[in-house]
Amino acid sequence: MTLFALAAALALPPAPARADEPSGAYLAARQARYQNDYENAAFYFTRALAEDPSNPSILEHTVAAQLSLGYVDRALPIARRMEDGDIRSQVAQMVLLAEEVERGDYDAVLKRIADERGVGPLADGLIAAWATLGQGDMASALDLFDEVAGERGLRSFAIYHKALALASVGDYESADAIYAGETDGPMQATRRGAIAWAEVLSQLERNEDAIKVIDEAFGGDLDPQIAALRARLVAGERLNFSRIESAREGVAEVFYSLGRALLADTSEDYVLFYTRLAEYLSKGHIDARIMAAELLDALGQFELATDAYKRVPRDHPAFHAAELGRAEALRRAGKTDAAVEVLEQLTESHPDLPIAHASLGDLFRQMEQFEKATAAYDAAITLYDARDSAQWFVHYARAITLERQGLWDQAEADFRRALELNPEQPQVLNYLGYSLVEKKTKLDEALDMIERAVAAQPDSGFIVDSLGWGLYRLGRYDEAIGHMERAAELMPVDPVVNDHLGDVLWAVGRVIEAKFQWRRALSFVDEENPAPDVDPDRIRRKLEVGLDKVLAEEGAPPLRVADDEG
Repeated sequence: MTLFALAAALALPPAPARADEPSGAYLAARQARYQNDYENAAFYFTRALAEDPSNPSILEHTVAAQLSLGYVDRALPIARRMEDGDIRSQVAQMVLLAEEVERGDYDAVLKRIADERGVGPLADGLIAAWATLGQGDMASALDLFDEVAGERGLRSFAIYHKALALASVGDYESADAIYAGETDGPMQATRRGAIAWAEVLSQLERNEDAIKVIDEAFGGDLDPQIAALRARLVAGERLNFSRIESAREGVAEVFYSLGRALLADTSEDYVLFYTRLAEYLSKGHIDARIMAAELLDALGQFELATDAYKRVPRDHPAFHAAELGRAEALRRAGKTDAAVEVLEQLTESHPDLPIAHASLGDLFRQMEQFEKATAAYDAAITLYDARDSAQWFVHYARAITLERQGLWDQAEADFRRALELNPEQPQVLNYLGYSLVEKKTKLDEALDMIERAVAAQPDSGFIVDSLGWGLYRLGRYDEAIGHMERAAELMPVDPVVNDHLGDVLWAVGRVIEAKFQWRRALSFVDEENPAPDVDPDRIRRKLEVGLDKVLAEEGAPPLRVADDEG
């Protein structure tokens, strides 16, 4: 078992049911925890704890709920009660260790780790190194970092923290040697690592080298935070080393960096503990705050996510990222008007930020306000540099809004511009090819585009459906049937795909199967809010009189229907 898998296995288990546990508050707490509703979980577990103050399960889950909310001070007395009662709990130990770091009691931290009452094998070695540095013993701290580097899977983390530790005490030459790979490196490239190295080089009065680090790490597509950093370097400013200024902040970085790495192996609710403790130990750790908001959003706790995003200061370089995240959390919560307001304010405060305009366009497009979406995309495109990798998507998205407004010539131009910027992009190939098929124009080119899209993404039901439908539109029914059946396998409950399959089955004379698929399609239609590409009334009419008569009623050309299924 790797250390990362071990950490995943240490995630908080479900609370076991006991016959003597309080029923009302306890069951409400369990339900809230199951739904990741941390506020109600904290409330009801606290009530349950008042009725059964020594219950290990309730104690642990109360600590976990409070920590998930970021209320470390509320979790502390309960965690102390658990330790005093010799109740072993990883989450309680995490809280107690963090509090000892917060008050600078590094002797207690090291004793806790020696007694195997720390966070766990994944983090304790790095925390011990920082705690030793907090005691003023740099040489021993470096030895501890080296010990961790020798453990399987932890080398990149250990040398990253070793470099931070060296820089935090002003040994920029040694830190640079690690970053450059001259000694322990090179380390894994990360955003925070690149910024730290740039600051180290600037302290060494090597701004040109720092600019190269920024350019190699981020390319030409710079967000406001990195663009501002680069501009200061270009202006000759000597940047302060701001990543880590104390052992306490070093431990905060342990929680943050390991938490981000753990996302690949464990659940968001467990990683949330790490981000909350990182922010507790380093109040200015905005990356940890934004990561907590992202986790809460992924857990469906949109109000908590919105509140976390709002706590990013307006004057912080990452404010724009927080506002984009806040708008998305509001949208996912169904508060689209509030999301629009956030993005419109962002376009006013950051008028030269193309992603703000593009995100507003995306939101309007999802709301089917296509004219407003087009205007927002227009603003974004005027701001994008030709090197920006995101520009193709804005042309693609604007093309969709233009097509929905009936402005096909302009839409087609945007689709083709998107393909110039990102050749063979399957989404663009599929949408443009499908649209050309529907318009019965440039059919050979359209089919070729869709076939290339399928080759790029053979398991995309939408794209495979487009190929089958294109062949159907061309009258190549026998060729279409296999692709349409494959699309239905990939997207078995999509009403459009099932409706299309029904039409193709009818066209080859498989009448009974066609009607079966049309009935399936109807069963998947949201009658109150049907998809724009499916017409329930038309499907009902096909079931009543058949596809041939429906086409005749619509004035469309007749099908060449096979005589029988053989």
